[in-house]
Amino acid sequence: MIEKTLKTGDGKLKVRIPTILNEITLGQMMEMYERHYMDDLDAISILSGITKEELYTVTNFDDFQVFGDYVQSLAHQIKYLYNSEIVPHKVTFMLGKRKVSINVIRNLSVEPAGAFLAARNIIADEINEHIDLYGEDGWKEHFQPSLKACCNVLAQYFFCRATGKKYDEYEAEEFADEIKKLWVTEALPIAKHFFSCYPDLLKQKIGFFQRLHQYWRRKRVYRRLKNLNTSTP
Repeated sequence: MIEKTLKTGDGKLKVRIPTILNEITLGQMMEMYERHYMDDLDAISILSGITKEELYTVTNFDDFQVFGDYVQSLAHQIKYLYNSEIVPHKVTFMLGKRKVSINVIRNLSVEPAGAFLAARNIIADEINEHIDLYGEDGWKEHFQPSLKACCNVLAQYFFCRATGKKYDEYEAEEFADEIKKLWVTEALPIAKHFFSCYPDLLKQKIGFFQRLHQYWRRKRVYRRLKNLNTSTP
């Protein structure tokens, strides 16, 4: 972290921002990526938790230069974050006053079935959207899931493990608020694992009852054709 006290029109303002990715939460990263246009003050505001209105009161704009340099450095580091193969051994949540640590590396399967189906749909939709935009050729080499999709997949993966609750689709989706508090260097490698390990999600899988329906439909068509052939002189 870098901290500096800046002079304002009516006093002083203490500004503190991260200098390395290990100090940035997934939520902060998502907020920066969701901005269609972001200048240095926007980034400093998100990273410090200080509103732009408060930053506007700083007397000398040049005082922000030291923060701007670190913002540019972080932007450069982010480019390589998606390439990280290091999955953390455990992550920790603060749920109210309770600290919950979850072992990750020992169990990288999405459970229970409801969470698996939800995560599968999120991943499939994200991959299909990428292919619709850029084409299917070489999509795996260029594909990078959105931070929102990563967050939503992790919410499905961690909800039951962290809370100890029975799976509930809506509560699992709301658990994304807790996922946003994870360090981005923890969250993205785990999310990347799920996106890279489910290549068969390019197309939505057909459910068992859909397959059964198709089977019986084909069988009825076959019987009609057979009857038609035997009744033809």
